Amino acid sequence: MSESRTEISSLGEFGLIDHLTRNIEFHNSSSVIGVGDDAAVIDHYGKQTVITTDMMVEGIHFDLMYTPLKHLGYKSVVVNLSDIYAMNATPTQVVISLAISNKFSVEAMDDFYEGVYAACEQYGVDLVGGDTCSSRLGFVINVTAIGEVAPNQFVQRSTARKGDLLCVSGFLGGAFLGLTLLEREKKIFLENPQIQPDLENEKYIVGKLLKPEARKDIIAFLAEQSITPTAMMDVSDGLSSDILHICTRSNLGCVLYEEKIPIHEDARTAAFKFGLDPTACALSGGEDYELLFTIRQEDYEKVILSEEIIVIGYMTEAEEGSHILTKGGNKFKLTAQGWNAFKEQ
Repeated sequence: MSESRTEISSLGEFGLIDHLTRNIEFHNSSSVIGVGDDAAVIDHYGKQTVITTDMMVEGIHFDLMYTPLKHLGYKSVVVNLSDIYAMNATPTQVVISLAISNKFSVEAMDDFYEGVYAACEQYGVDLVGGDTCSSRLGFVINVTAIGEVAPNQFVQRSTARKGDLLCVSGFLGGAFLGLTLLEREKKIFLENPQIQPDLENEKYIVGKLLKPEARKDIIAFLAEQSITPTAMMDVSDGLSSDILHICTRSNLGCVLYEEKIPIHEDARTAAFKFGLDPTACALSGGEDYELLFTIRQEDYEKVILSEEIIVIGYMTEAEEGSHILTKGGNKFKLTAQGWNAFKEQ
C-alpha cells in the first residue's frame, strides 16, 4: 500500500467511482455500455443470462488483520464467478457495490480494485457498474456476477438422478485450515503484539483461503468431453452441507466414501499439526470453491481422464438416506456441519 493517504471525502462518491473505474477495458462483446450511465447494457445474442450475487461483511466473512485488500478484491470477484461456473455457464460481467468507512483511504481502495481488476483479467469478465456509500461500522462488499449459457444448458442442484456418480474437483479442507492458522496467529498477536505472526511456510492453506480460484478449467474439460453434469454446485459451505443440498433439492440420498475425499498432502500435514482430523476439515470446512457435481454412470470413463476430478460416491433413493462409509468400513449418517450464515459468530 502507498505511504501517502488521500481521504475518500476529498473525491466524493462520483469522484471515487471515476477514479476507481478510469482504466476499465472490456473483454466481452456482450458488454455494450458499462460504468458512466444510469445502468449497464448487456446483449448476450440469444444466449440465456445467469445472475448471482454475494455479500461479504467485514468481521463476518473476512478479517482485515490478515486479509490484504488486493487479495480481498480478487476473492470478492472469484467467489461470484464460481457460482456462475457452477451453473455450467460462462461469466461475462460483474457489478460491485461497496459500503466504506472513513478508516479507508483512496489508496486502500486502489489496492482493493487492483485485486478486482486482476480477477477480471484472469477470468475475462468486465466490470460494468456498481455503487458506493459510507459505512459506520466497516467494509461491506456486494458483487453481482452475470454470465451466459446456451439455451437450457444450465445445470441446477435439483436434477441429480438415482445411480448418478458424485464427483468433486480439486482438494478440500485447505481454506478452513488456512483460516485456523491465521486465527491462531491473530490471537497470539493480540495477546502479545511483540510476537510477529509465524505462518510456518504454510503457503498452500493460506493461499486457499486468501486467494481462491474458480474452476473455469473444470467447466472447459467437461465441455471438451461432452459431459453435461446432471446436477452441480460449488463447495462454499463444506462438502457435507453441499452434498446434502443436492440430495435435498433432488429428493435423493447418497453414499460418500471417506477414502475418496481428496485432501492435499499439505492440508493433511497441517491438520495433524493442529490436532485436527483432515476428513472433518474437508467435510465441514467451507470456502474451497471446488465444483461438486453428479454425472451419468456412462460418463465415468471420460471423467476419470481428468486428474482434477475425483468420483467420491453415488446417489441413491431418498429413503436410503445420506451416508458416509469410513475407511474402517463403518457407516454413518452424513450431517451438515458447515457454514451457517445466521448462527452466532
